[in-house]
Amino acid sequence: MDTAPIQLDSRTGKALDSHAVVLEICEFSGYKIYPSRGRLYVTSDSKTHRFLSSKTESLFKQRKNNRSLLWTVMYRKVNNKGVKGEVAKKRSRRAVKYNRAVVGASWDTINARRSETTAVRAEAVAKAKASRKDEAAKRKARVAQKSN
Repeated sequence: MDTAPIQLDSRTGKALDSHAVVLEICEFSGYKIYPSRGRLYVTSDSKTHRFLSSKTESLFKQRKNNRSLLWTVMYRKVNNKGVKGEVAKKRSRRAVKYNRAVVGASWDTINARRSETTAVRAEAVAKAKASRKDEAAKRKARVAQKSN
C-alpha cells in the first residue's frame, strides 16, 4: 500500500485534508492570501511575516501603522466600518419638567393666578390702580401739610 505523507497546516500544526485549500492571512492588511500568492518575509530574529503583495510588505518595512490606512481590515475594525450587527437606536433622555416656585411667589399662588379668569384679573388690576391713586393722593396731602 502506497500512503502519501500527511501534510500539516503551517499555522495550526493540524493535519490537512488533501483537497483543502489553505488560506494565509496577510499580517499587514488582513486580507486572505491564496496558495502560490503573496510574499514571505523572514526577519533577523527568525520570525516569519506573510504579506499579500509587495505593497503591504513595503508598508510593513516602513513601519507604517495599518490602523491608520483606510483600506486595511484593522482600520475597518478599529473604526467600526461595515458592522452588520443590529444597530441599537440611540436612546435620548427626555427632559423632566419640575414645577418650581419663583422668588416671592409660592407654587400655590402661581397655580391660583393661572386658573384665574380674565374678568377676575381685570378687577384685581383696577383695585390695585385705585389703591395706588389713593396712596399718591395721601402722599401729596402730607407733603402739602409739611410745606405749610
